[in-house]
Amino acid sequence: MDGPAKLRLASLSDFQFGAVSTETIEDALLHLAQQNERAVQEAAGRMGSFRETRIVEFIFLLSEQWCLEKSVSYQAVEILERFMVKQAENICRQAAIQLRDKEKTEFQNWRALKEQLFNKFILRLVSCVQLASKLSFHYNIISNVTVLNFLQALGYLYTKEELLESELDILKSLNFQINLPTPLAYVEMLLEVLGYNGCSVSATQLHATCLTLLDLVYLLHESIYESLLRASIENSTPSQLQGEKFISVKEDFMLLAVGIIAASAFIQNHECWSQVVGHLQSITGIALESIAEFSYAILTHSVGAKTPGRQQPVPPHLAARAPRTAASSNT
Repeated sequence: MDGPAKLRLASLSDFQFGAVSTETIEDALLHLAQQNERAVQEAAGRMGSFRETRIVEFIFLLSEQWCLEKSVSYQAVEILERFMVKQAENICRQAAIQLRDKEKTEFQNWRALKEQLFNKFILRLVSCVQLASKLSFHYNIISNVTVLNFLQALGYLYTKEELLESELDILKSLNFQINLPTPLAYVEMLLEVLGYNGCSVSATQLHATCLTLLDLVYLLHESIYESLLRASIENSTPSQLQGEKFISVKEDFMLLAVGIIAASAFIQNHECWSQVVGHLQSITGIALESIAEFSYAILTHSVGAKTPGRQQPVPPHLAARAPRTAASSNT
């Protein structure tokens, strides 16, 4: 095994739970819950449209090649998602102006923006990975030379100045707000709380399985959420309006985290599954039926297993869920 691989495996095996005080955990959980509430409320109609399998796979493989930790790859996906949504919204605004005014100059501006978005997509993607690496405290930042060499190997010739401009464009577009929590942050926080609450399943063992399932959810994002939508409305052909209302569920990282942990617990020790789900419900305030339904969707797309929750009633509020967590209710 080569050096980078050894370093990566060591970082996963050395992950520690139970090293932080309960007061710190409570404050951090409350902060995550509040951020999650805002993200769900602000979810727009086009959110999630760039978490496509090929894009996510490219980022995961690139992060692995550069020996980056898991959190960096998830962060890169989320930065790219938010940036591309902003760019798409800008193109739509330009198109609307062109259709309203029917001016040739506006039409040319819209076409130019669209072509630039396509032509620079790989550059933007790699810049998002580089920016995400700069948010990590555990690994060296990916240098400009490494990035330029990688792009050159793909046939893209850019200068250091163009690379820096790409990073700056992304930062400006997102108002420099790129250090947002990923689903992994919610998973690890909830695992920490489970450990303090005396959960019988080892948080360390659950952590490794959670990482695998979280990768899977990112890679099969549309398929998993589509099956969850169909189950929530008890209809195999959701309408466009139902799909738009379901966007808030796709942006609910707390719900995703409890689903990931519940599915991991079922894989690790299905006899303790009900206990883990009960703990998660107590911590987050998310309904038992919602946790069971999400874990079922994850498991059916991974190992084809059925959880006990499949025999329970489908939660009707999943179609347009406004999450309420136990942490936020204490404020």
